Amino acid sequence: MSVRRRLAAVVAGIVGLSLALSGCLYAQIPPMAPAVGPSPAPQTEGIDAALLPYYGQTLTWTDCGSAGFDCTTVTAPRDYSDPSQGELSLAVIRHRATSGQPLGSLLTNPGGPGVSGVSTVRDSLSLVADETLTKDYDVIGFDPRGVGQSAPVTCYDAAGMDAFLYDIPPGARGSDERNAALEKRQADFAQACQQNSDGILPYVSTENAARDMDLLRAVLGDEKLNYLGFSYGSFLGTTYAGLFPARVGRMVLDGGIDPSLPGSASGIAQAVGFENALRAFMADCLENSDCPFTGSVDDAMNDLSSVLERVDARPLAGPDGRQLGADTLVTSIVAALYSDQNWPYLRIALSGVQNGDASVAFQLADFYNGRVDGKYQDNTMQALRAYNCVDYPDEGDENNPQIEQELREKAPVVAPYWLGPDACEAWPAPPTGTREAITAPGSPPIVVLGTTGDPATPYAEAQALAGQLSQGVLVTYVGEGHLAYNKGNDCVNSAVDDYLIDGTVPAAGLRCE
Repeated sequence: MSVRRRLAAVVAGIVGLSLALSGCLYAQIPPMAPAVGPSPAPQTEGIDAALLPYYGQTLTWTDCGSAGFDCTTVTAPRDYSDPSQGELSLAVIRHRATSGQPLGSLLTNPGGPGVSGVSTVRDSLSLVADETLTKDYDVIGFDPRGVGQSAPVTCYDAAGMDAFLYDIPPGARGSDERNAALEKRQADFAQACQQNSDGILPYVSTENAARDMDLLRAVLGDEKLNYLGFSYGSFLGTTYAGLFPARVGRMVLDGGIDPSLPGSASGIAQAVGFENALRAFMADCLENSDCPFTGSVDDAMNDLSSVLERVDARPLAGPDGRQLGADTLVTSIVAALYSDQNWPYLRIALSGVQNGDASVAFQLADFYNGRVDGKYQDNTMQALRAYNCVDYPDEGDENNPQIEQELREKAPVVAPYWLGPDACEAWPAPPTGTREAITAPGSPPIVVLGTTGDPATPYAEAQALAGQLSQGVLVTYVGEGHLAYNKGNDCVNSAVDDYLIDGTVPAAGLRCE
């Protein structure tokens, strides 16, 4: 048994859950209209000669079909250390500064790994960057390699993804029969990804994605990279700062991730984060008349454990015939815990499950998995696996009883559903990432945002990251849910906007409540 690799910090952290329940997530970019003009001259100073053909390319932007947006593609090498290994294309979208006089480009990443930055900027710009930023910056969204329209990792069709994500394996939880079935499921998935992804799996890594960001910086004509990264996007930005500290401009990392934390410790920290978020939900739930639980928070948590055990033993049929087991119910709970604004949906879902109705629980799980009307709107869950399996080195901790014991002690409700065979054991691309502190010496100040009740990127990791960076500045948001910027807190928003627009560094120890 091993602890799950870090869960996806999916777009639930940025896009409101009401979008999912109304069936509105992502659509394909409309056909491009006539060109709107070239980019400024690329920045190629100090670039290795072998990479100059990429860094020197001139972009032609074409209208994306909505006012203020235009799109382009950028050609990148698959392997920056050996460009002869071939090329791939990166999909890029730009929202032009409304002032008409941009300070430069502001690259963004919404998280994942695996969330489409193109779709997020196009469909949810106001949630990624407020009017202050969109006035003075060209806001840039891009699909990292392996994601969306940028040489996507492709594994299964919709039916295959349904089976992979929702089918309940045979045997009792933790039994040899069940584990063997799960191991086969993971191996079959890995083989399908290898067969259908055009040979890109070894090159889908956060380090390569960070190098792609430097390529984007250059071809956009920016001397420095200005960047706003959310959740996993904070790790992507941290990785960039470690590789290119002298090229960092103004960088904000919302939902900081500790780059030194091993995968097992990261999985435990996230499990504990969701356990704590569940307790916060229960405290709030017990004050509402529609709460399906009674008594104390401890009573409610124990009752939820019983609900999960009952569903594990006797799954509920959903409206479309899919079976809601405990793993899918945990996915629905996790989806709702990304924001306290989603807690009413979770009360409805859990009430329904207690009454034999799995419909809302499936809606939540489908939102997390990017499933709408039986179709998958993106390849987030496939790209997620590709990145995590290459980024996190093998710790050799399979069947480590100390890790399992720690998880069960710190997160007793979610622990049974956080354990399972190593999902990356059969992955065809070897891990190349390392887990070590990133200091980025020589960078300007880098602002790290941490939310005290964040379940997906626990606050302690933001503290650790800000402490590791040679110029890290921590801004604390005292609240529940995932991420801090553009969540309605003027203190946080002003700190971010003032830094990105004017370069005003937030005061040391700033706490926003």
